[in-house]
Amino acid sequence: MPNSLSPKRIFLIRHGETEWSLNGRHTSRTDLELTAEGERRAAELESVFAHHAFDLVLTSPRVRAVRTCELAGLLPKAEHTEDLREWDYGDYEGLTTSTIRETDPSWTIFHDGVPNGETAEDVAARVRRVIDRAAAVPGDVVLFSHGHALRVLAAVWLRLAPEDGERFYLETGTISILGFERDMRVIRMWNGRV
Repeated sequence: MPNSLSPKRIFLIRHGETEWSLNGRHTSRTDLELTAEGERRAAELESVFAHHAFDLVLTSPRVRAVRTCELAGLLPKAEHTEDLREWDYGDYEGLTTSTIRETDPSWTIFHDGVPNGETAEDVAARVRRVIDRAAAVPGDVVLFSHGHALRVLAAVWLRLAPEDGERFYLETGTISILGFERDMRVIRMWNGRV
């Protein structure tokens, strides 16, 4: 429950651009560096967070998320958690949706999951633990993670089905904010840029 004087906010930061995100390739376990553009835009986050106190800073352990957190100036306060890692794409790691649909024309990650990877409910189980941790601190929280994982987290935050994360398009290097209107869980901002 939010503090009535200072409603809790959960800032969601999708990592900066990588070569694979730029090309639409599914990236979970593959640890990629940010592109020069990804680095530049992640560094812009530092001015946003320079004077903001967070009660909890969590990051996926993947290099792209950790580097985004570092460039935002929050790495010294951050805790790494596997619960924020990207959806495990299993056999579809490194493939684009169009390549996958050459053999499975109706495939969607949110409804079909992946062979030897995760389903939407698997990801939801992880992000529910993150939400519980965020709810346990009195003030604001910031999470550095990945596109599909954060989309599922937003759906779960709103008490929707994990599959409803498909409705929340999320670009690299963006800020989104979850919070409350009175006691109702809401999205306060989505896909924001510095």
